[in-house]
Amino acid sequence: MIVEAVVGNLADLTEQERSDLHLERIALSGSELRRRVQRVVTDHGTEVGIRLTTRRELQDGDILHRDGHNAVVVSTLPTDVLVVAPATIEQMGFVAHALGNRHLPAQFLGPAAEVAGLPDHDGVMVLQYDHTAEAFLQDAGVRFARVDRQMEVPFRHAEHTH
Repeated sequence: MIVEAVVGNLADLTEQERSDLHLERIALSGSELRRRVQRVVTDHGTEVGIRLTTRRELQDGDILHRDGHNAVVVSTLPTDVLVVAPATIEQMGFVAHALGNRHLPAQFLGPAAEVAGLPDHDGVMVLQYDHTAEAFLQDAGVRFARVDRQMEVPFRHAEHTH
């Protein structure tokens, strides 16, 4: 089977529509979500060729094929990340500046982000695990946790010049 377009997302279906579907899942890492062309295998052993004709990243719940009550769906694998929760605005600026100079891709999640092991917070910075960033955070005394987290949007490096 060759897929050239996403036909929908599970989040857009009603609860009844989702419960009526038999799902075959394709588990993808963050870097695989960004690829437009790849060959994958579902959890049921079905080989699927993905050749997206439009430039877009795959997302958790994307439906790649639907035939009656059967659907092939993307499932995002958890990513090893550092979740950083600075205690003050000054500490946040210091951390953002220092980590930004390392050109590490980061995402920022609001107060609704649940993080095991961290006290209540106003929001967090999430970055892919990096041992040098972990050492920096420990040395700086910044609150953080290393967790496996399913990211809604894959990390990507921004292109830039100095």
